[in-house]
Amino acid sequence: MPFESPTTEAITTAWRTESARLVGALTRMTRDVELAEDLAQDALLAALEQWPTTGVPDKPAAWLMTTAKRRGIDHFRRADNLRGKTEELGRALSGEEQQVPDLDAMVDYIEDDVLRLIFLSCHPCLTPDSRAALTLRLVGGLTTSEIARGFLDSEPAMGQRISRAKKTLSEARASFDLPTGTDREKRLDDVMSVIYLIFNEGYSAASGEHWTRPDLAHEGIRLARMLAALAPDEPEVLGLQALLEIQGSRLGARVDDAGAPVLLEAQDRTRWDQLLIRRGLAALRDAETLAARGKPVGKYFLQASIAAQHARATRPEDTDWRRIARLYDVLAEAAPGAVVEVNRAVAHGRAFDPVAGLAVLEALDAQQLGASPLLPSVRGDLLERAGLHADAAGAFAEAAALTRNEAEHALLQRRAEANLARAARPDTSVRDTGGRTALP
Repeated sequence: MPFESPTTEAITTAWRTESARLVGALTRMTRDVELAEDLAQDALLAALEQWPTTGVPDKPAAWLMTTAKRRGIDHFRRADNLRGKTEELGRALSGEEQQVPDLDAMVDYIEDDVLRLIFLSCHPCLTPDSRAALTLRLVGGLTTSEIARGFLDSEPAMGQRISRAKKTLSEARASFDLPTGTDREKRLDDVMSVIYLIFNEGYSAASGEHWTRPDLAHEGIRLARMLAALAPDEPEVLGLQALLEIQGSRLGARVDDAGAPVLLEAQDRTRWDQLLIRRGLAALRDAETLAARGKPVGKYFLQASIAAQHARATRPEDTDWRRIARLYDVLAEAAPGAVVEVNRAVAHGRAFDPVAGLAVLEALDAQQLGASPLLPSVRGDLLERAGLHADAAGAFAEAAALTRNEAEHALLQRRAEANLARAARPDTSVRDTGGRTALP
């Protein structure tokens, strides 16, 4: 829902920033993820009711935590058979009547709660789709409607899926403790997958007004670092960290001062975050060292290696696209999929010529991407580079009609109109494609 006043904006910011920590801490206290989220939502509603009158507290996150704990105490007081939990929460709340706790001083404990929450959301008793949806809800802070759009599902159906997932965890008496040994290894892939989903939603928002959601992207980076600290001998985990650090370094350059999208080749690379790049490259080197010792690597390591090629190029023309194309060929073998093929088409289009990229797209089953704007937008870019502006205009218009992101829609519509205008000019000619046929 829209938030217009400074107070409601402050509530939204506090919730997006702290909801995962709040739910994680409450789950640790109650050992019930469904109850924990209900208590957190109660605290949010209390803020919406009270802050417009009382003003935004000095420590919004601490206020939310304290309010949620008090709601928890009230809940357990109404349940005679859970008096032990009342005492536990009472001890946690002890002293807060006089002084609201400084959550920043509890970072290590709270961060651990968030990581526990991710592993809990990826419990093997849940289906893969339920794991992803529940993690995006509890850890990513996405609304049910946002998750539904990302899964191309209806909001009521997604709400039921998330509700069933929480009930399944409760019925399975899933432990909130961090798994160890083989249990941890079994969940690592799912945990990495949902962290990647969280980052991607922040890097390129699937819907809404803004092109990016930096808070969500940085949350993904933070979680990847935590996971790497937990599993420092896993090259894929280090690869995920490297990938998100390097990709995240571009966030500040992905939009202009007006918030409009800026594509990779047009970005001001001096605005790339050099600290994130250094951290990402260091994590990649550590992963490479482990790989040299025989540890297996996979899609995150390969994607990080691709991202590193961009990070090392100080100018767009310095990018080693042939190296990137070769890496995408390897990635397509290691982790085949429609999204990989679309990105491979981009790489081949830059490394060789647009027709090479179009040939990759031609071999792709478009139905695998559903109603995503990714395929027509990349096809439009390749057609534009081939000088086929009328066809490019149609592809960009198709992509614009599919996207649910307002900033992306505006960008695609502008590119469609620009190509239509170029196609109408009598001096427009097809670019040299190395003697190869321009049409796919």
